[in-house]
Amino acid sequence: MSYPATTTSNTLSSDRFITLLPGGHHWCGRINKNHVLTLKSLAANTNASLYVVNADEKLERFNMPDSLKAQYTLYLSEGHVLYSDMGRVLASIISDDHGWNDAICGPSNATTIRTKYGKKTFQDARNERYQNGLDGLLTEMSKFALNESDLTATVNFFSKVTPDLQGQLSYITTDNTDQSIALRFEMNCLVFICNAPHPLDPSHIYDPADIELTISHAAPILPKGKSDVCRDSCEQNQRGFENNARYFGDYENA
Repeated sequence: MSYPATTTSNTLSSDRFITLLPGGHHWCGRINKNHVLTLKSLAANTNASLYVVNADEKLERFNMPDSLKAQYTLYLSEGHVLYSDMGRVLASIISDDHGWNDAICGPSNATTIRTKYGKKTFQDARNERYQNGLDGLLTEMSKFALNESDLTATVNFFSKVTPDLQGQLSYITTDNTDQSIALRFEMNCLVFICNAPHPLDPSHIYDPADIELTISHAAPILPKGKSDVCRDSCEQNQRGFENNARYFGDYENA
């Protein structure tokens, strides 16, 4: 399998692929069904804006409203899944050290970064330039003939955002060092990640943490009747997995 990366180092063994995603950089790759992507934060200030589409039919994409509504939640964490706009499960969050991942605010953009941190271009600083989440994602998506009209919403992993009684959102600063989040892919997916600051991060220092990405084989999902942390976390998720089974022609589990 091939996993293209815009990073400085990567390794491939018989059972896993590991690469470093430096702060401010972006990455894309095809991750097939029955594989796990683990994101590990290597320092305190981490935000990984992630977007997913069906690799075999790119019109099927991550649907943030349905993912939150179907699972009765404001955020995504262990036991939750990422739904597509076809009611199928793209990926499942099988473990999460962080415990609360923002799915509402979307990625940072050029104006956000420039207003908060100033401007540092490639001509000024080469790979140390200030990058934003939106442009990083669009750069990676363009490699698969996708553009801004194809981007719906992201999950901002390692970022906690909470509302007050008036609906105002606040970013909760935490130390994410050595935290890991694991996504099990339930469909063949194209995955796009930008490692840039969250748009509500109050810090005025541009210093996104490096992230280690590991792709490995997933353990087999237990059959019906035996509990799975994501499939069986709510009845809607069970129906989502049944939709996946029909999609793959696995009618024994449909």
